[in-house]
Amino acid sequence: MNDRKEQLEQALTVLGREFPLLNWDFRPDPSSGRTELISQWLGDPADEIMLCAFTGSHIDERFHRQDFFFVNFAYQGNYEALSASSQNRISMKEGDGYLGQPYSGYALKKDGDETIIIVGILIKKETFLREYLSVLGADTDLLHFFLEPAVNRYADGIIRFTPGADSPIWSILDLMVLEYVRRTDQSQSILKALFLSMAMYMSEAVRAQNQPARKASVTEEIMAYIEYHSDTATLKSTAARFGYHPVYLSRLLSEKEGRTFSEILLSIRMKKAAILLKSTDLSIEKIAAMLGYSNNSNFYKAFREYYGTSPKARFR
Repeated sequence: MNDRKEQLEQALTVLGREFPLLNWDFRPDPSSGRTELISQWLGDPADEIMLCAFTGSHIDERFHRQDFFFVNFAYQGNYEALSASSQNRISMKEGDGYLGQPYSGYALKKDGDETIIIVGILIKKETFLREYLSVLGADTDLLHFFLEPAVNRYADGIIRFTPGADSPIWSILDLMVLEYVRRTDQSQSILKALFLSMAMYMSEAVRAQNQPARKASVTEEIMAYIEYHSDTATLKSTAARFGYHPVYLSRLLSEKEGRTFSEILLSIRMKKAAILLKSTDLSIEKIAAMLGYSNNSNFYKAFREYYGTSPKARFR
């Protein structure tokens, strides 16, 4: 146990030494007419995912944007992040996480005697959308968050979340730090696989913190379940999940929501379809599969029934 802790401390020290030597190439964005600085990819151009860590008691970054997705963790101590979306300083407490869209503006700020550690995971846009969209996009709001930069470059979106102290996110983060520092030919594949697991736990943490303080009704729980499992949910499987007979569940939804199970599922799938078609260049075949359609013809039929036109005619 002590050996593992020492290895982790050594790995964080290595990342801390490398931090000021990264490719901090901030350039204006002439294509937009804006004056903000844009941070380029900080690591090896061949890498799709990388980690970095700031260690120290003083950091005063220039306000900038970046051309990649990132997750920052307040690994040790507290700091502040200047965010364009909120127009003020966000206080990040030890244990907080901060997920940013490409081009969301921010700057890290910290001054004082306390030594802090900020661990960042950086992921290229193409990799993020290819590898993790189907996991993190189960929630329609999250799906919109991840894809919004495709249609609004300066979307300025952030998601702040706080995993519990016993969350597997922390163990996965430690493994990623160790793997990134040792850097082998397999490291990129391992890091992407580890982040896939982390992404699932992150989605769970964000979902939990966004739930209303009051206890959700059974109907609300059922609706949330259909939302997050819209690619696989059936009336039978959903009824079994809540211990109901399918006929009873169907009647309950009709009474409480004014729609049948099939109508609810179709609405959720079509909203996601619209976001994916509008904001990505994914093929219709890929989108159909992500939404749970076993073949393209079923997707085309459902889309036409819902929107009155074909997917290509509406969004392509």
